[in-house]
Amino acid sequence: MAVVLLLLFLVLPIAELYVIIQVGQWVGIWPTLAILLLDGFLGAYLARSQGRTAWGRFNRALNEGRVPARETFDGAMIIIGGAFLLAPGFITDIIGFALLIPPTRALMRGVFARLAKRRIGIAWTVASPPRGAGPRPGGPRPDPFGGRARPRGYDYEGTAREVPEQSGELPRGERD
Repeated sequence: MAVVLLLLFLVLPIAELYVIIQVGQWVGIWPTLAILLLDGFLGAYLARSQGRTAWGRFNRALNEGRVPARETFDGAMIIIGGAFLLAPGFITDIIGFALLIPPTRALMRGVFARLAKRRIGIAWTVASPPRGAGPRPGGPRPDPFGGRARPRGYDYEGTAREVPEQSGELPRGERD
């Protein structure tokens, strides 16, 4: 993680300056500034339209009773892509546009899913009804582990409250 932060905050700005200077020498200062300004506006438009599309898919998944995992990832990548487009420079703009375009976002989703599965150590399956089936109220929930042994060694958190015996008095937090 420290290496990623070093690259992001030290190496990337130096590389951005180098590329901007090289492009400025090649096409001139005014065309370079115009390109940077134009891709900023184009990126803002693209981020806005892709964000609206992802938000619509997110709400549709919730209405269908599905876990919106793909939609959440897409929304996060759109936000990160928009942030990269805010930073002046050609390298960050290329990264930002790659995160905003659906085909490259799908490629990155696959790469990140494989990395996450390798990092976690087990392949989690999300129990959700088939597409178009809608939520299953009151029905049995499928086993999220697919019949495999449940992972061990996890902490479980919960909340508890003291219930008075036969006193009719509510605990402190539940009084009106």
